[in-house]
Amino acid sequence: MMNWVCAAFATVFAISASGVQATGLDRSPLPVPRPVIALAPPLAPMAKPQARPAEPEARVVRASANAGFDRWIEGFKSRARAKGISNSTLNTSFRAVRYNTGVIQKDRHQSEFTKQIWDYLDSAASPTRIKNGQAALRRHSRVLDQIEARYGVDKEVVAAVWGLESAYGEHRGDIPIIEALATLAYDGRRGKFFEAQLIAALQIIQAGDVAPRNMTGSWAGAMGHTQFIPTSYLAYAVDFTGDGKRDIWSDNPADALASTAAYLARFGWRLGQPWGVEVRLPRGFDYSQASRSITRSPGQWAQLGVTGLDGQAVPNYGKASILLPAGSAGAAFMIFDNFAVIEKYNKADAYVIGVGHLSDRLRGGPPIQASWPRGYKPISFAQKKEMQRLLRRKGFELEKIDGIIGPNTINAIRAFQRSAGVTPDGYASQELLGLLRRR
Repeated sequence: MMNWVCAAFATVFAISASGVQATGLDRSPLPVPRPVIALAPPLAPMAKPQARPAEPEARVVRASANAGFDRWIEGFKSRARAKGISNSTLNTSFRAVRYNTGVIQKDRHQSEFTKQIWDYLDSAASPTRIKNGQAALRRHSRVLDQIEARYGVDKEVVAAVWGLESAYGEHRGDIPIIEALATLAYDGRRGKFFEAQLIAALQIIQAGDVAPRNMTGSWAGAMGHTQFIPTSYLAYAVDFTGDGKRDIWSDNPADALASTAAYLARFGWRLGQPWGVEVRLPRGFDYSQASRSITRSPGQWAQLGVTGLDGQAVPNYGKASILLPAGSAGAAFMIFDNFAVIEKYNKADAYVIGVGHLSDRLRGGPPIQASWPRGYKPISFAQKKEMQRLLRRKGFELEKIDGIIGPNTINAIRAFQRSAGVTPDGYASQELLGLLRRR
């Protein structure tokens, strides 16, 4: 399930503090819909592992023929040749490619069901995922220690990404990548993005890193143990084993794990700094201070009454913000620069907290101590758009109605909450939607 890019893919799935899409199976990858950015993980404007669509790996149904698709391939081949792809690579890579109707079905019918963050975290750091992760750390201790030493990225964090992306290599995806990307590029809805990924995939094949028949992954083009998309692979994958290939597909996860560490290191990972720390907020806390744009040292937060669970100031790991992924009724976290680094892999708060918390549990840390407001009905994508329309109609500034609960929408929610005399925690909930409808 990997994520990377985050700046790019265009948000096929939006996951915010208010909800995420997830499989809910603790032995399967947790495909969090990634904000598809221009990249990302969908891909970000950087070729990183980008935000990707949720990834159920059901067997794909293929159509026997599609004349329009065949004509598109011929036109594409001309464009690929102009970018340096050889006839030999094209002929080998497209030998058995057909229009894949199963891929289109998945792209068209991504589930609208969203899980609340506490349900997502239940699966991300489930007992089974923790147990399997600790076993993976022991089994691959030598290579993970070497990766940590070389790239300066905590091995538990690398393992946590691996666990969420492919359940420690158990679910790497078996869909032919060239066929999936060609189908999506031809389909046209995000044609430019997927054609760029297709060119990148052909460049990988042409370089000899993998044969077309072995280049498999998810329906949206994510590949290997930690689910790189092709452009992210080209930019960040490494040959850790020294065999001349950057092999993220084989049973040996070394290159994939090292590539993930190299990626995180590239974006500024600080060894030993936590992604975040669960904290306690004082009675009467000003919830407008819980913003990514407001940073203070842990000592300064302690002066405002924000402490660790032990009642003491959090150690000085650097400037930090307060994050309330479920509003005032759920857990509170003090988050540091490493939070933003994981975010480069996948921008969803739920994913970042999932990776961070799983990494903490893999090294023996405790579960999240605060209770969550369980039992709340998730707010759907359509309801998020309705909420944005109502906020705009009431005069609160919003850039667009897109169903994504990002910083602009959170600020508008807080402004409305203040006007309504309720706690301004910026949390998009059924209760908030009801209040907007009534006023």
